[in-house]
Amino acid sequence: MKIKMKDGSMREASFEEELGRNAFRHTTAHILAQAVKRLYPDTKCAIGPSIADGFYYDFDFTFRFSEENFAEIEAEMKKIVKENLQLRHFTLDRNRAMQAMEEREEPYKIELIQDLPEEEISFYQQGEYLEMCAGPHVAYTSAIKAFKLLSVAGAYWRGDEKNKMLTRVYGTSFPKEEMLAEHLNRLEEAKKRDHRKLGKELGIFALLDEGPGFPFFLPKGMVLKNILIDYWRKLHAREGYVEIATPVMLERKLWETSGHWDHYRDNMYTTVIDGADFAIKPMSCPGGMLVYQMEPRSYREFPMRISELGLIHRNEKSGTLHGLMRVRCCTQDDAHIFMTPEQIQDEIKGVVRLIDEVYSHFGFRYHVELSTRPENAIGSDADWEMATNGLRNALDDLKLPYVVNEGDGAFYGPKIDFHLEDSIGRTWQCGTIQLDFQLPQRFEAEYIGEDGNKHRPIMIHRVVFGSIERFIGILIEHFAGKFPLWIAPVQIKVLPISDKYIDHAKGIMRALQQEGLRCEMDGRDEKIGYKIRTAQLEKIPYMLIVGEKETETDSVSVRKREEGDLGRMGVSQLLDMLRAEGI
Repeated sequence: MKIKMKDGSMREASFEEELGRNAFRHTTAHILAQAVKRLYPDTKCAIGPSIADGFYYDFDFTFRFSEENFAEIEAEMKKIVKENLQLRHFTLDRNRAMQAMEEREEPYKIELIQDLPEEEISFYQQGEYLEMCAGPHVAYTSAIKAFKLLSVAGAYWRGDEKNKMLTRVYGTSFPKEEMLAEHLNRLEEAKKRDHRKLGKELGIFALLDEGPGFPFFLPKGMVLKNILIDYWRKLHAREGYVEIATPVMLERKLWETSGHWDHYRDNMYTTVIDGADFAIKPMSCPGGMLVYQMEPRSYREFPMRISELGLIHRNEKSGTLHGLMRVRCCTQDDAHIFMTPEQIQDEIKGVVRLIDEVYSHFGFRYHVELSTRPENAIGSDADWEMATNGLRNALDDLKLPYVVNEGDGAFYGPKIDFHLEDSIGRTWQCGTIQLDFQLPQRFEAEYIGEDGNKHRPIMIHRVVFGSIERFIGILIEHFAGKFPLWIAPVQIKVLPISDKYIDHAKGIMRALQQEGLRCEMDGRDEKIGYKIRTAQLEKIPYMLIVGEKETETDSVSVRKREEGDLGRMGVSQLLDMLRAEGI
């Protein structure tokens, strides 16, 4: 399809390309705004970008808008598509741009123009609808073949809670109806997998009004969390990491040295102790630096791999909180590697292999992004170039495909981000590797080199899960609550048919528990069919039914979550089967 760029040029791009996809959906947002203005002329327009999997537009309505209005808006949008309106690009100087928006009584556009540094303001027009916009867009509205409005939410103007609350209308669009249908089916599946719903139903975690953004982990959730931590610890011990724990709260001077006080303070919780400013840590790196500096270091100790399951707190805005995916308190599976310049590529490759092993173990596919220097970066151009090349060369050596995400690095260094793809095609950013020349300099960290002189170490920051909490949320949705046997909080449910068989059921359960299996028994005075249905709703991997024949033959009747009845077998045979599955 033809894409009209900001400079007026035309480019060819398919929907599979990011440029084409963004232009396609950005144009759909304009069609939405045009339809809204036709139907409700007093509505004021704010902004309407493309986003991952769709678009949104923020409006200031003069009435109570709801999803009930979607049908008439979609009907009007279809008319605009059918009209095959050309999207015409042009620029206006600042005064004429202001005048154009004043004539249309668009106060939000006027405010945006006032804040723009450019003297020439970019506009796109389709029919009677004029939009201040940098583009790009498709050439004609008729290119938008399939679209759907999805939901309504509140959104503060410019993301500032001091400003007016606007109405944000979300939607999506595709070049073909079958692509739209496939996407809508995936959204329905995602609703069924919502970790907030399943987390509550399965007794994994709770979100309470008394602690917004601070999840409560319930007994089954703690089992799952501890299994992940145990797995993490075994891998890190194998890879030569030593584990530390640093304080949750440290004084302001430390955060000034690290740069967080200047660059991250809005996201930090602070307090005063004995007249001095303290901050609750939003990340564990500065504490790790203090541990490094507790004694003289030598090149003989390198690479020095230090891990930490750090409890961190971040002051997230209430509107951004989302179950376990976006919280104010989480356990970050952090690690810091101190090394010589010559060890950079081997250490990065080692971390990449570790992350690949973990994600493969859970059945995730993933893609990789290399994020480069942001606007608020600290440090010299030479350091940034060396750090970025170190990451790039490691990825190239591993022949690992990646895309470059310009300007999205941390303020202290470039990074490699790992984006998981779950079972229904959604992506989640989890693991990251950040190469840091800055923090060792700011803390004046040193080691004695092979030449007997003092040198500055190079530092890698990295996480695998990202945070334990968020990874659990992703796992819940990836598996739809049907966890693999090895991480299921309850692996086996023992179901006696009646009270007469409880003793045998208890004996079976004790034998399995002695083998390290996580078992529960449903000893209620209920029919066996009801107990089976309950266990299925709880998504238990295995159900063991105990009745007269099982008691007489010292056996159990086995049901598997996905496969149903597997027949009767003895405990030793059952254990052999479970071991083969990877308990």
